[in-house]
Amino acid sequence: MKYLTDQLGDAGVDVVGALFDLTSQRLVRLAVAITRNQCDAEDAVQAVMVRIATRPHQLHSARCAWAYLLQMVRHEALTVLRKRKRLRGLGSLADLVIRRRVDEIELQETNRAVWSALRTLPAEQAEVVVLKIWEEMTFQEIGEILEISPNTAASRYKYALNKLSAKLAGRREEVLHD
Repeated sequence: MKYLTDQLGDAGVDVVGALFDLTSQRLVRLAVAITRNQCDAEDAVQAVMVRIATRPHQLHSARCAWAYLLQMVRHEALTVLRKRKRLRGLGSLADLVIRRRVDEIELQETNRAVWSALRTLPAEQAEVVVLKIWEEMTFQEIGEILEISPNTAASRYKYALNKLSAKLAGRREEVLHD
């Protein structure tokens, strides 16, 4: 990533494609945890990539480019979520017609159950779980990205895991009874 951000400062827009290829799946996963919608998550990531393409110095000059990129996607996903809440009364025909998977891994039943359980968590807890488990970040790093204390991040993670364990235990019992 460091190599790409260095090139981003020099070459600009030409490097954004490589940056997208390297990070998009992970960024979309975080955005899905916030928006609860694949299409909205992809829109948030795309908006961030456009912003980087037009102002590459933002990412290039960041102290930690990956954390800054995650923070940009989080903020954009929250913006998309606020806009969607305002339009909720209208409904979305696309959401009714098109149901897409969170990612390819969700083809397996176990992962579907995990994502389903993750979606029932409050967004504040779900985003901490995604950053901790899939991005392997420390609570300190998570706190910086989410603009909360590391203790708050750890607490949200603990509550989220308790809720997920209970939901997935119930799911296991359903599977065993079938």
